[in-house]
Amino acid sequence: MKTHLIILGSGNSLGTPRIDGYWGNCNKENKKNIRTRCSAAILKGNNIVLIDTSPDIKSQLINNKIKNVSSVVFSHEHSDQTNGLFELRPFAFKNKNKNKINYWKKPKPINVYGSFQTINLLKKRFDYCFNKVGIYPPIVKSNIIKKKFSLGKFNEKINFKTIFAKHGTSNVTIYIFNKTAYLSDCSDLNIIKEKSLKSLNYIIIDCINVRGGYAHFGLVDCLHIFKVLKPKRMILTNLHHDLDHDKLSKILPKNVIPAFDGLKLNL
Repeated sequence: MKTHLIILGSGNSLGTPRIDGYWGNCNKENKKNIRTRCSAAILKGNNIVLIDTSPDIKSQLINNKIKNVSSVVFSHEHSDQTNGLFELRPFAFKNKNKNKINYWKKPKPINVYGSFQTINLLKKRFDYCFNKVGIYPPIVKSNIIKKKFSLGKFNEKINFKTIFAKHGTSNVTIYIFNKTAYLSDCSDLNIIKEKSLKSLNYIIIDCINVRGGYAHFGLVDCLHIFKVLKPKRMILTNLHHDLDHDKLSKILPKNVIPAFDGLKLNL
């Protein structure tokens, strides 16, 4: 069974345009410059796994006609990756194979996965999602990730391997699946030493601007990583409004591609 990945959001924590309408260096006439906050979806049959739940997750799922969510894996606990968690309520309440929602029926919590630190912080911030509060039942169930795990059943199963890396002073989880690695927020050049990241089909990677910063890779870092790890294709995501899609595309080497919201990859 074929596996697909959709880049639901390709923008940094501010998105493009910003909330005040500022576009930076981006051409507002180009739809590929409209960037919501980073999130992705892996689809294999009816098994739909979200990577992070950005503040824009509702519009992202509607725009990509995703009507169900099987589980969620979190890269880290920062707000631009997690603040959409509450939006998943309807998926917990949906009747099997039906669109109608019965709010009086006990929901089936959605399994969410992350590092020990990420899960603990999410349970504090979104306690009402994990625990019964008054008449409101929990909508998600927490799971600590392992180095290797799988989600889904039979021919819809997706196998994951995880690696921890630095994102400034924080830790992030890199997910590897179907010869693809996803690391939307990272600043750890030590990843070039990871054998499991070499010669993949895709590396989807943080590229906030040209030079990067203490918590993010920039274009210079990404091209160095591309040269060392040699993926067939590198997809640049978490893009700041400094980087216009068309201008960036023109200066990139072959097989290095700027992400855009709705980009679909066949894995």
